[in-house]
Amino acid sequence: MSMLRLEGMGKHFAGLQALRDVSFEVPEGTIAGLIGPNGAGKTTLFNIIAGAYHPSSGRVLLLDADITGLAPHKIAALGIGRTFQLMKPFGSMSVLENVAVAAFHRHRSRPDALDAARVVVDRVDIGRWVDHKADSLPTAGRKRLELARALALEPKLLLLDEVLAGLVPAERAPVIELLKRLRDDGLTMLLVEHVMAAVMALSDQIHVLHHGELLASGSPKTVTSDPKVIEAYLGEEMLIADS
Repeated sequence: MSMLRLEGMGKHFAGLQALRDVSFEVPEGTIAGLIGPNGAGKTTLFNIIAGAYHPSSGRVLLLDADITGLAPHKIAALGIGRTFQLMKPFGSMSVLENVAVAAFHRHRSRPDALDAARVVVDRVDIGRWVDHKADSLPTAGRKRLELARALALEPKLLLLDEVLAGLVPAERAPVIELLKRLRDDGLTMLLVEHVMAAVMALSDQIHVLHHGELLASGSPKTVTSDPKVIEAYLGEEMLIADS
């Protein structure tokens, strides 16, 4: 069954056509990679799925229910969580408090939200920082905190926006293993990432955007051997995977 289905997705800003007729599905319990050059429309697509933007055309379906144009808090309540590339935790609050703020979306009492937050903190392996102020964490810790806040919403579908950006290879590997475990636990993910080694390791399917249009979709092997994808994107980005 499809967790997420996009049908004819289009978005324009004044005279700029950011997305044009983008359609693909993300099956339940899988990780889909969304790749493409900067400016391809990846973040715009995320913003539409999460409710931050209204599409100019097309539909967004979550488990076959039309959620197109719903407010972000309603979409979150239906089961879509999201991380952001630019992390903005509540810097003066502790790690546990940051995660508990998100947990309040599902748990209305403070004790229940804190208990749920502790479970998520342990799940993403940031227990050593649980009482630290969020603004004191290193980049790797802040990345995991961003993931923890999204997981505290107890999503069915998680949108990951460059969750590995800024991490050195030794820091990426445990996050990749964590994401694999989350998939094995049944969480569906749509991943925007420029680190191609991670995209290849994680993705069951890859969708490629270029100039706002869907250039290719398929298995990692199929997509990365597509001459159109190599010309438009991988010729440059495969260098990042080897860095």
